[in-house]
Amino acid sequence: MSNIKIAQKVQNLQSSAIRELLKHSKMEGVISLGGGIPNPDLFDHEGLQIAMDKVLTHAWKDAFQYGLSEGDPGLRQLICQLLLKRTIICDVDDVIVTSGSQQSLDIVARALINPGDIVVVEKPTYLAALQIFQLAEAEFVSVGTDADGMIVDELEQLVEKTCIKAVYIVPTFGNPGGVTLSDERRKRLVELSRRYNFVIIEDDPYGEINFTNETFKPLRAYAKEMDNTENVIYTSTFSKILTPGARVGWVIVPDWLKKAVVNLKQATDLHTSALSQSLTYHYLLTGRLGNQIEIIRASYKQKCQILSEQLEKELGDHLTFHKPKGGMFLWARFKYEMNTTKWLSKTLSQGVVYVPGEFFYCNQPDCSTLRMSYVTVSDAHLKEAVLRLKHSLNALPS
Repeated sequence: MSNIKIAQKVQNLQSSAIRELLKHSKMEGVISLGGGIPNPDLFDHEGLQIAMDKVLTHAWKDAFQYGLSEGDPGLRQLICQLLLKRTIICDVDDVIVTSGSQQSLDIVARALINPGDIVVVEKPTYLAALQIFQLAEAEFVSVGTDADGMIVDELEQLVEKTCIKAVYIVPTFGNPGGVTLSDERRKRLVELSRRYNFVIIEDDPYGEINFTNETFKPLRAYAKEMDNTENVIYTSTFSKILTPGARVGWVIVPDWLKKAVVNLKQATDLHTSALSQSLTYHYLLTGRLGNQIEIIRASYKQKCQILSEQLEKELGDHLTFHKPKGGMFLWARFKYEMNTTKWLSKTLSQGVVYVPGEFFYCNQPDCSTLRMSYVTVSDAHLKEAVLRLKHSLNALPS
């Protein structure tokens, strides 16, 4: 059947490689390093049950009713308090509650991007963000990353010659690269935004999953210090620190963009689920989130350590990688020519799956790369997964 009736911009939209890989991860005996999903064993079942009991006992009428497009004021106030711990100062009117940070990015892209506008992304970058900006008909330009995150020198060379609309970045424990933008580069990025008047879209889903004693100040906080909040959009989510199933995130946008974002939110879904917002609000009132974050940090840090040590031990002659300071992902690159998309068929036969790196590039992909997520895999299976990867290399023809 002809696809002539389908909108042109949707015809060219690619399915998420990660979603396609999930069907393999469900196969019996397969160890999945692919999906970037939180470990469900760490969901605070007791705390969520306490919160839901409060909702159903005391707040059920509002929880099952329509709500404000901007989000519940009580939840937005608690988000402001949470952001204070991240050194971000804001008030209730600055916060718009969304159905996860994925919706934040979608609404921001539709409010901000005209067809042909240039959006700069990291190389590599978050796959679903590429899908969103592709739907908005943006033109992509990518700049490189290293152990200190986006190479801002490359960005500066670009903006000196090219008018760009926005920079999209996951500066803290990024997906997929697992790297963190250094403080010096954070300041320079915000300063470049002010000088050349482009927008920074700061995506911060992983900032709380910190394996170190270091603090990483958000770009939004630096923008406040440098009088550049008009050019910095900040989005985050409860998906990685509470539960993704609730689909509760938020976005902070400049005043000049707020009306457009709220109008798009209304047109999209009227408002984020009132039930999910009420559940999140009452959970935050229990005071359990801080301890929950510590549990997640400790577990993920241990798993990251195990995977890193095992990769170095068994595949150190083949792979190079930067050990993450936090988050959910480890990004690796072969030391020699290797197509990891083709290699995946070999690793599947050994019972292990990862995400080939080429899908995280807007252009000129590095096909020798791969992303591994360690958070949902048992310690024993992490070790076994690396051994299976090693065996799949040994199975390659010489």
